[in-house]
Amino acid sequence: MSSYGSLCDDFYIDMYVNTELPLPSGRDTLLAFFERIQRQVPSMASFTRRENGEHCLEEPTESGQYRWVAVENNRVGSGYVNPPGFEDAYALDRLVLQIAPYMLGLSHLDINSLDVTFMMDFIYEGNHDEIIAEALFEGTPLGCLLDLPNSKAIGFSPSVITGLSDDCRLQARIGVESRTSSYEVRSAKFRSEEPISLYLTVRQYPRADEKFDFMTSFARQCKIAEDLMAAKIVPHFVRPLANAISHRR
Repeated sequence: MSSYGSLCDDFYIDMYVNTELPLPSGRDTLLAFFERIQRQVPSMASFTRRENGEHCLEEPTESGQYRWVAVENNRVGSGYVNPPGFEDAYALDRLVLQIAPYMLGLSHLDINSLDVTFMMDFIYEGNHDEIIAEALFEGTPLGCLLDLPNSKAIGFSPSVITGLSDDCRLQARIGVESRTSSYEVRSAKFRSEEPISLYLTVRQYPRADEKFDFMTSFARQCKIAEDLMAAKIVPHFVRPLANAISHRR
């Protein structure tokens, strides 16, 4: 975990349960759910309702290290920003998975998918697409387009999905997001507060012939995500991005 922190500016571990039917939105139900979370983690004391209807309970964010739990219309999630360790993040996720069936009426019949996401942010004041192209596309057929006269990178945000099981119900999505606009490239005025984001999501869709087990699937997905980060994402995505940024600073 400490090595991840040294490679990026912020590191996140998120978990989401995506549902087919809308989750409860009643005042008493939601408050009882969040009060149960707060009893377990008293430092989570900031409760907000956002414009999109999401209800969120989180710790103070000023330190840059905090936990959150959110209930939206069709998903419930939790996460840890810059967690000290994997288990610190997983403990909150497991708590949500344990109590959501009883307090939010979450049923195995209602599950669309379960997501475990590892994400990294890289602060860079410049053309994000140029950095991504240099780090991930140099020497590839797509990268050769930058050899054209007056060519500038303005749309390099790759996203790929790969199946990890024979039935393709277990999947991994790897994406890198640029937040540079074509206007910024034309004007050479770049925002410093918007990061390049890299994410790995391991998603499990339920099988029709068996009851979906939240805790078993979550543990399996966490292990897969950790292994993919160590074996594939860090050496082939994270380090090239970090090196390209460091060479420009």
